[in-house]
Amino acid sequence: MFTGIIQAIGHIDRMEPRGGDLRLTIDSGSLGLDESGLGDSIAVNGVCLTAVNYDGRRFSADVSRETLDKTSLGGLEPGSPVNLEKALTLATPLGGHLVSGHVDGLATLLEMRNDGRSVRYRFEAPAELARYIAAKGSVTLDGTSLTVNGVEGRRFDVNIVPHTRDNTLFKTYQIGTRVNLEVDIIARYLERLLTADADASADDGHLLQTLARSGFLKT
Repeated sequence: MFTGIIQAIGHIDRMEPRGGDLRLTIDSGSLGLDESGLGDSIAVNGVCLTAVNYDGRRFSADVSRETLDKTSLGGLEPGSPVNLEKALTLATPLGGHLVSGHVDGLATLLEMRNDGRSVRYRFEAPAELARYIAAKGSVTLDGTSLTVNGVEGRRFDVNIVPHTRDNTLFKTYQIGTRVNLEVDIIARYLERLLTADADASADDGHLLQTLARSGFLKT
């Protein structure tokens, strides 16, 4: 698990095709890997990867076919900058929100406009993911935890303050940039609870009745 607070910007050092999959070697920049070990999780542009090798400030991770299909990692090239965050511990301040590092799909940047000293970014989410995005809820873009400022159909806005813009990939985005999107994990589980098949669990009927009595469902 992660917090969505980017700790460093690294860059892709090498990309090695391996039997249909890919091994990435990433220069971690200022991230600091002294206390990292084999098998540790590191989020790269919001994608949870497992470190399989270390070489100074570089680490390597294997990327599966599924991850290449669902995320933007396959479109990177040597030299591409990437947002980095090490997995949280029980001592890590939860400055963002709980982020799993399991990307749901790609969102596309439609518009950027100044909003005071901040910049308002408007993205379009895939149709199947838009229902999970709510105004004032949380969303993760390329590993960055953000508050949704507004929603209109499949489109949503986020406001990027100067610190976030200066210390993440947001400063590199252009109209049409596609970013890794992870919706709030709570929305995912809530949908499952409310839409599970009647025979999925003997307790489903009781659960729905309880939610209805509590005002969460219309009867």
